[in-house]
Amino acid sequence: MPEELSRPRADQAAETAAGHKFFLLFVFLLGYLILYPYTQINVVGYYIFRIVAVAVTVLSVYAVSFRRSLILFGLALAIPVFLEHFGIFETDASALSILNTCLTFAFDAFIIAVIFRRVYVHGRPNSETVFGALCIYLLVGFSFASIYRLVVTVQSHAFYLDPITNSRTVPNRFDLIYYSFGTMTSLGAPGITAVSHQARSLSVIEAMLGVLYLAVLISRLMGAYSSIGHRDDRSS
Repeated sequence: MPEELSRPRADQAAETAAGHKFFLLFVFLLGYLILYPYTQINVVGYYIFRIVAVAVTVLSVYAVSFRRSLILFGLALAIPVFLEHFGIFETDASALSILNTCLTFAFDAFIIAVIFRRVYVHGRPNSETVFGALCIYLLVGFSFASIYRLVVTVQSHAFYLDPITNSRTVPNRFDLIYYSFGTMTSLGAPGITAVSHQARSLSVIEAMLGVLYLAVLISRLMGAYSSIGHRDDRSS
């Protein structure tokens, strides 16, 4: 009898988690950003961050698990990402490292495209679609960081790091994440300057996308979400 009662509760918990895919992904993406600076402090922090990174990848695939084909394709693209999280690939100018960076970007682009279609095409806006839109915003920032890393791999002097605020001359992944989100939010990234033409062009594109996404898509989604809430209040 207790087992029979526990099964419905477990099923209900699973359904609740399934209904909050984008919320869970958003929380772990924020956790990824928060934990990144502490990865070099001690071994425990390093492995905790690796676990969170793997969880973000798994949740990304889970967030787009609307059809079996999407799951399989997402898992196939996630393989290089898992290998990178476990430190198998090093960031250098080798063809294998460049290929892995390209596949990582392809995985991010795939997740963004599926979530974008789900949020802005299917269904009426709700709190979950709002979190989906926020996930897209964060994933775009990480995706551009991967593109910048590819540029740095090919052109080691694509970015200039001010020696007053930086202890190295070539940016690492977190430096590029910092630069990416600083550019996308139009706040800038003091201490890091795009030097090569390719890096500057990508920076302009990201800045434009960041402003347009917030000004057009997010505002449109929030407007539709608010109007639905007002209609529901009137009907009740």
